[in-house]
Amino acid sequence: MARDWTDLFLTGDGGPSAAAEPEPEQQEKRRGFFRRLRENMSKPREALTTEIQATLFDTLDEETWERLEEALIMADVGARTTAGVVGTLEDEATSGKVEGGPALQERLVELLAGIARTGDDHIDVRHEPTVIMAVGVNGTGKTTTIGKLAWHLQQELGKKVLLGAADTFRAAAVEQLQLWAERSGADFVSGPEGSDPGAVAFDAIAKGRERGADVIIIDTAGRLHTQDDLMAELTKVRRVIQKQMPDAPHETLLTVDATTGQNGLRQAKLFSEAVPVDGIVLTKLDGTAKGGIALAIAGELGIPVKLIGIGESLEDLRPFDADDFARALVAP
Repeated sequence: MARDWTDLFLTGDGGPSAAAEPEPEQQEKRRGFFRRLRENMSKPREALTTEIQATLFDTLDEETWERLEEALIMADVGARTTAGVVGTLEDEATSGKVEGGPALQERLVELLAGIARTGDDHIDVRHEPTVIMAVGVNGTGKTTTIGKLAWHLQQELGKKVLLGAADTFRAAAVEQLQLWAERSGADFVSGPEGSDPGAVAFDAIAKGRERGADVIIIDTAGRLHTQDDLMAELTKVRRVIQKQMPDAPHETLLTVDATTGQNGLRQAKLFSEAVPVDGIVLTKLDGTAKGGIALAIAGELGIPVKLIGIGESLEDLRPFDADDFARALVAP
C-alpha cells in the first residue's frame, strides 16, 4: 500500500521526485499522522477493544465469534466483510494455525489490512496531462480535498495543476474552488454562472493543455446518490472529457464522509454504477467516524481507499495505509 506521497503517485521517472523531502523527515511526518489517526479514532477503538482484546479469545466458543462479529459490525466494517473475517479467524483458531489471544488479535489486524489492500492503490500521473475527475455527495469535503490534492501534487512532485470548476449546481462552489486554487497555487478555469458542467470540463482540459498543465482536476457537482438526473449528468461530463482526451479521465476519485457509516457503502455502489470509480477519498476521520466503512467499501466493492482526511489543514490529507489503518482501528 502507498505509505507516502511518492509511493502514492506513479510518475514514470523511476524514483522520488526532486521535490520529495528527505527520508527521515518523511518518516517522521508519517508517524505523526499515524499518531493523530489513532487519537482521532480513539473512541471507536476503545469501544472495539473493549470486545476485541486478548481475553476475548481465552475461551473460543460460539459466543466469542458472535461478540467479535457484533463489534466489527458496530465499527461499520459491514456484515458481509465481517462474516468473511470472523469465519477465517475462527477456522484458523480451530485448526490450531493461530493460537493464543495476542496472536489472534494480531491476525485480526492482518486480515483487516488485507481486505483494505484491494485493486491498484496508486494515482497515475504519467499522462500528459493527467485528468482527474472528483465526484461525491454535497458536504463530504470533495472541493476541500481537491484543493489539498492540488497543493500536494505541486509540493511533492512539482506538478503544474489546473482546477476546473464544473460544479455549477451548488451555490458558491465556484468561489470555494477558486479560493483553494489560490491557496494551493493552482491555475483555475470556470464558466459563467449557470454554465453547463460538461462545457466547463471541456474548456478546462483545452486550457490546461494550452497552459502546459501536468494535472487537471475537474470538480463535478456534489449530488445525492438518489438524484438520478444529476447522477446521469456525471456520465455526460465523463463523455465530454473523453471528446477532448479519449483515455480520460485517468482517475475518478469518490469522496466519502466516514461519519455516514454504511450509507457511504451505498453511495460508493451507486456512484460506481454511474461512472467507473478508481479510488475512494475517506474524509472526516477526525469526527465521530468509526472508520470501518473503508474496509466495507474495499471488501464488498473492490474499490481501494487511496486517500484519507483527518482534519482541516493541508497536511491532514494523506495517502491511505492499510496496515496503519487496521491497527488504528482495532489495536489497543
